[in-house]
Amino acid sequence: MTNLTKKWKVLVTAPYLQPVIQNYQHIFDEHQIEIIVPEVKEKMSEEELLQYIGDIDGILCGDDKLTERVLVQAPRLKVISKWGTGTDSIDKEAAARRGIPVKNTVNAFTEPVADTVLNFILCLARGTFDLNEKMRQGIWDKRVGWALHECTLGVVGVGNIGKAVVKRAKAFGMRVLGNDIKEIPAGFVKEYGLEVVSLEQLLEEADFVSLNCNFNSTSRHLMNQARFDLMKPTAYLVNTSRGPVVDEKALIEALSLKKIAGAALDVFEDEPLPADSPLKKMPNVILSPHNANAGLAAWKYVHENTIKNLIEELVKHERN
Repeated sequence: MTNLTKKWKVLVTAPYLQPVIQNYQHIFDEHQIEIIVPEVKEKMSEEELLQYIGDIDGILCGDDKLTERVLVQAPRLKVISKWGTGTDSIDKEAAARRGIPVKNTVNAFTEPVADTVLNFILCLARGTFDLNEKMRQGIWDKRVGWALHECTLGVVGVGNIGKAVVKRAKAFGMRVLGNDIKEIPAGFVKEYGLEVVSLEQLLEEADFVSLNCNFNSTSRHLMNQARFDLMKPTAYLVNTSRGPVVDEKALIEALSLKKIAGAALDVFEDEPLPADSPLKKMPNVILSPHNANAGLAAWKYVHENTIKNLIEELVKHERN
């Protein structure tokens, strides 16, 4: 079947899906879908999307800037299918005004992200990276570390991922504080001995602060200079949520002035992280390239569900 006989034209910009997209070619052929796979470095900007969006019926997207400016130029767009859970890069109100459904995969990466949070905490508490680096330099230098049962963890955002982090932390014997703008189920609080406190108390008492909240207008720069000032100078920040939840300039200042002991970051305000970021030169910071969601089973499930969401919406249009 040639492209001329295809019913639909779909743009594939999700960077995790692109490398394996041919594995699903039989599905696209079955539904007469022509796929367009442009070069993507992490995510597409407005300008990059505008080069393609004009005659597109659907999009399998990552964290691309699907703003109103882009959607206005997409008269044929029938569905936005997001690879993963977070849809903060999509102007959902603008999409709704145009009758364009935004689909995603809820609870997609709970387990690998929660594992990453505990991995970061363990590495920070035990000084893993510092010891490894010194050993490679020929330095036999012992240091004191923390056992997790001695520590308090503050979980900001106790949704699916936050709950999974709480469960793991309690297995290590940690005291766990939780904060959320939504009510945390009483049954969960009781079962895991979670202490629900204000954000201010959490920051003042936690040895590790894990950000697991959604990114929206209420969480932008949730961690700012004033909030870093509340943290203990021995405390660490762990962010696996979204980069803009943290005011990065304020974080760099807090680290430089030793207001906090260090950080582990999987997400950043500007991704990929710029080459000249001061964070790259800080030995008390662990960096990861927005990879906390990594898991073979999780990725495969999201690949399939993202395509399924797209197909379902296109079939609805075909029936109408």
